[in-house]
Amino acid sequence: MHDKNLEHYRLGTPHNAAKAGDIASTVLMPGDPLRAKYLAENFLEGARQFNAVRNMFGFTGTYKGKPVSVMGSGMGGPSMGLYSYELFAFYDVERIIRIGTCGGLTADVDVGDLVFAMASSGDSNYAHQYRLSGTFSPCADYGLLEAGVRVARSRNIPFWVGNVFCSDVFSLYSALSPAEGWEKWARMGCAATDMESYALYCNAAYLGKRALAMFTCSDSNVSRREMSPDERQTALTSMFEVALEIA
Repeated sequence: MHDKNLEHYRLGTPHNAAKAGDIASTVLMPGDPLRAKYLAENFLEGARQFNAVRNMFGFTGTYKGKPVSVMGSGMGGPSMGLYSYELFAFYDVERIIRIGTCGGLTADVDVGDLVFAMASSGDSNYAHQYRLSGTFSPCADYGLLEAGVRVARSRNIPFWVGNVFCSDVFSLYSALSPAEGWEKWARMGCAATDMESYALYCNAAYLGKRALAMFTCSDSNVSRREMSPDERQTALTSMFEVALEIA
């Protein structure tokens, strides 16, 4: 389906300056491009930058001898949808592991806990493009999910696995009251909320690729506890290491 476009994008896409071969088959994707830079500088060997278009930094290096890339996705479904689609469709990327932060919606997820999105539900229109006669609920790749849980368990990292609420609206800025917004999703078992997993999982499903969204809970809608801005940048080491181990 994409063959006619491959030659056109061989030397880059409108949003990615990478050339063919610059990007590994597995890409870790934080939302913040500075977080991508931090991970590349502190966890990858021989990291080299392949993208700076719109300051959406991307790097490729090795982790324990394995080629791994890391690239920012930006915030929200449309941004994740754009960048992950180009990586999957035009750069031979087979696996994308989303590494970000999320909000806790129930007491089951505390600040600092690791969250694996087994499936993603939400209020996005992203799947309408497929013209399905129903509501599509995209899910993680089971192999990546199983591997991530195994590593987290072996390291005694507190984690939760299940359905997440992926919203186009940041919950603190929503015009809806909690009772009309996130609390309804929490009642249905969505113990955490993010803004990118739905688009990522849809792209993976449509293009026959593999994806996993994993998060560190940075704040709780229940306890009102939250990480500081500095902690959001640096206190995510456990998540980074789990992602790198399964990359």
